[in-house]
Amino acid sequence: MKRNHTMMQFFEWHLEADGSHWDRLRYAASKLKDTGIDCVWLPPVTKGQSIGDNGYGIYDGYDLGEFDQKGTVRTKYGTKDELLQAIATCHNYGLCVYIDLVMNHKAGADGTEKFEVIEVNPDNRMEDISEPFEIEGWTTFDFPGRKNQYSDFKWNHTHFNGTDYDAKNDKMGVYRITGENKHWNKHVIDEFGNYDYLMFANIDYSLPEVRQEMISWGKWMVDTLKCDGFRLDAVKHIDYEFINEFLKELIPYTKEHFFMVGEFWKADVKACQTYLDQTNHDLNLFDVSLHYKFHEASKAGTDFDLSTIFDDTLVQTNPAQAVTFVDNHDSQPHESLESWVKDWFKPSAYALILLRLCGYPCVFYGDYYGIGGPSPVPGKKDILDRLLYARYEKAYGEQTDYFDDQNTIGWVRLGVEELEGSGCAVIISNGDHNSEKRMFVGEHRAGETWSDLTYHRDDHIIIEADGFATFPVHGKSVSVWALNDVPLKTTPL
Repeated sequence: MKRNHTMMQFFEWHLEADGSHWDRLRYAASKLKDTGIDCVWLPPVTKGQSIGDNGYGIYDGYDLGEFDQKGTVRTKYGTKDELLQAIATCHNYGLCVYIDLVMNHKAGADGTEKFEVIEVNPDNRMEDISEPFEIEGWTTFDFPGRKNQYSDFKWNHTHFNGTDYDAKNDKMGVYRITGENKHWNKHVIDEFGNYDYLMFANIDYSLPEVRQEMISWGKWMVDTLKCDGFRLDAVKHIDYEFINEFLKELIPYTKEHFFMVGEFWKADVKACQTYLDQTNHDLNLFDVSLHYKFHEASKAGTDFDLSTIFDDTLVQTNPAQAVTFVDNHDSQPHESLESWVKDWFKPSAYALILLRLCGYPCVFYGDYYGIGGPSPVPGKKDILDRLLYARYEKAYGEQTDYFDDQNTIGWVRLGVEELEGSGCAVIISNGDHNSEKRMFVGEHRAGETWSDLTYHRDDHIIIEADGFATFPVHGKSVSVWALNDVPLKTTPL
C-alpha cells in the first residue's frame, strides 16, 4: 500500500559554516528513512557571496562548490562532490531530494558599473523620491573562477531593475535602474506598492535573455543533481509570468512526479489562492496561513479557539497543493520573518500536520535537531519520532473530526485493511486542566487496548462494544491513542 509521505527541511539558519552539512545528510539518510521521512528539502546548494552565506545571497548558480570564487571552493555546506554523494546516498535509501532555487536576485558582484537610477520610497516602490542620477553599483558578474564552464552568460546592470547600494556615495537605498522600458516587473504582489524588489541586485524578468538563462540553469540543475523537486524561494517577488514559463519548460523536462513548491509568504489565504490561479495550479505552496495560526495559538494559550485552527488556511481550501509546516529558517527567533511557535504548542502543531488526511507535512530540522544562534533551542527529536511513527504506521483511512470545543479538539483516523493495526485517535488541549473526548474508532475495534503513542499518558484505554472510547489528554498537551503493537525506534543522528 501507499505510505504517507513526509518531508524534512534539512537545515536551519545557524548551521556552522564548516562545510560538513552534506556529509551530515549522508550519514543521516538511513535514519531519516527509518523515522518515516522520505523527502528532504536542502538549502540553496549554489555559491553564495561568502563562505558563511546560507545560499540566499546567491552569487553563481553554476558553482555548487566546485570553483575558487568568493574566497572559497566549497559552499557553507560542502563541496560539489560531497553534495552529489549525499544525494546519491539519499536515493539509495529511498529519499527524494528537493533543491532550493533562489531566482529573485544576485549578490556579491565581481565589479561595479556606473548607471542611472531613481531612488524610490522603500515603503512605496511606486513613489519616486529623486530625479534620475548616476550611481556606482555592484552589478557586474563575470564569474572569473568558473571561466565560462557550464554557461558563458555574464550579468551587468542591464539585466537588473534595482539595487540597494551606491558605492559612489556609500549610501544604501532602493534604487530603480532606469532605461528604455525599464521598470519594476508588474506581475508581483502589491505590498509596498510593488514588491518586485527585495534585496541585492534584483533580476529583471522582462528581458527574454534573462528568462532563457534562468530556465537553462534550472534544466542544468536537474541534469547535474538528478534531484526530485525544487523549492522556489520568494516567489511573491518574481514576475508570475516568468514562473509560469519556468514551470511550462521544466515540468515536461523533468521525470514524472517532479515536485515543485513555492515560498509565497503571505498569511492571507485568498492571496495564496489567487497566486495558485495565476500559476495555473502547477505550483504547490507552503501553508503560511496555518503557520501563523500555530504561532497565534501558541501565544494566546487558553484564549485561542482550537476549533478554528484550520479556518482560512490553504490546507482547508486547497488541500492537494498545501505543504504544511510548523516553523522554518525564516520564522526562527531573530530572523527576517520571526514568528516562532512556542515550545509548549509544538507537539500539538506537529500532530495537526502529521496525523491528518490532508496536506504534505514538512518537519523542520531546527525543531528536530535544535537551533543555534543567539537564542538556541534544543531539538524535540523524541516527541517528533513518536509522531512520525504514528504518521507512518497509524494515520490512515477515513477521518472524523471532533472540533466541538474551544479548548479541546480531536479526530479519528479509522485505519485501512491493508495495514494491520492502523488507525488512531488524536486529542489536543490548550486548557489548563486535563480533558477528554468520547470518539468512535470502529465497532471492529471492540475490546482492543489502546495506549498513548506520545507517552504523555500511561493510561490503557479499552475500546467499548459500540466502537467508542473516552480518550483523555493532559492540559496544554496532545495524546495519540492507538493499538501500540510495534516498539518505537530510536534514531540518533
